[in-house]
Amino acid sequence: MQRKVIIAGGGTGGHIFPAIAIANALKEITNGDIDILFVGAKGKMEMEKVPQAGYRIEGLEIVGFNRSNIFKNILLPFKLIKSLLHAKRILNTFQPDVVVGVGGFASFPMLDRAQRNGIPTLIQEQNSFAGKSNKILSQRAQKICVGYDGMEKFFPAAKILLTGNPVRSSITQSSATRNDSLIHFGLDTKKQTVFVVGGSLGAKSINEAIHAMLAYFVEKDVQLIWQTGKPYFNTAKAAAAPYATQVKVLEFITNMDQAYAAADVVVSRAGALAIAELCVVKKATVFVPYPFAAEDHQTANAMSLVHKKAALLLKDSEVSTQLSTTLFSLLQNKALIEQLEANIAGLANPHADRAIAEEVLKLVR
Repeated sequence: MQRKVIIAGGGTGGHIFPAIAIANALKEITNGDIDILFVGAKGKMEMEKVPQAGYRIEGLEIVGFNRSNIFKNILLPFKLIKSLLHAKRILNTFQPDVVVGVGGFASFPMLDRAQRNGIPTLIQEQNSFAGKSNKILSQRAQKICVGYDGMEKFFPAAKILLTGNPVRSSITQSSATRNDSLIHFGLDTKKQTVFVVGGSLGAKSINEAIHAMLAYFVEKDVQLIWQTGKPYFNTAKAAAAPYATQVKVLEFITNMDQAYAAADVVVSRAGALAIAELCVVKKATVFVPYPFAAEDHQTANAMSLVHKKAALLLKDSEVSTQLSTTLFSLLQNKALIEQLEANIAGLANPHADRAIAEEVLKLVR
């Protein structure tokens, strides 16, 4: 009999791409003999990205708690009730053997209903600081797959499995070389190169700091691949126009494996997906955690690497004054670059997707 699995969650690429990686691993292990349904939040990027990856998705009318404007939360209880009822209908129609939660708005209603219906659930917690929803759901979940050690402070220890975070196969199985990747971006293979990425939408503080440093990059003869995100793209493009041979500005990069391969040093936000990818590609990184992430989990993520001498960290408030010194000092310190590369490589788990998929299948009755 064909096994049926629901994967619930989304909201950001940091939730969606690991979820798709788990789904792909499930298909691979079962030789395609599995029925997978995604459940996401209406209006969020999973409603576009999941079908592009070849999977069906249903959208719940659920939103997260708005921390910046509490008046926008008036309809939240009604939307939660509506999404719980919708989740129950999905369970009754699809009748899954297991429900997997990857975090994000749709994860809670789907797993809550599954647990109340006696359906086995697995949580995939990507961050080193667990969110409130997963802490609640963990009490009745069968298994909790985590990306960081020390998660016993959030979850029942007996349920925890340290699998690492899933990374998309386009990165784990990439054959991109440094030279080919630099040529792809129209850059010089003999020059040092920095890759700056602030998440899919970009990071305002990082973008503004890099903008102010453009002439310095040219003066130091260092190349730059700069993913700005949509909001800052036109500003960055205009600012970088005089330096077009040395500074490549892109709104969004789909071939991330080549951007990583081209880079000697990376400047990045500290989302769980970004960190998992940077461990796999073994890059010396300056992390600038997004300070307004729930429970400030990006800082916790980055600090877990800093303590192991596997990365450098700058606070968001320090970027405008300290990024230039930190970045160019690192580029001149070959020994430190090599130390960071070796230590971050030791934290990689390129087979996390398969390890999680195997745990999911163990829960099928």
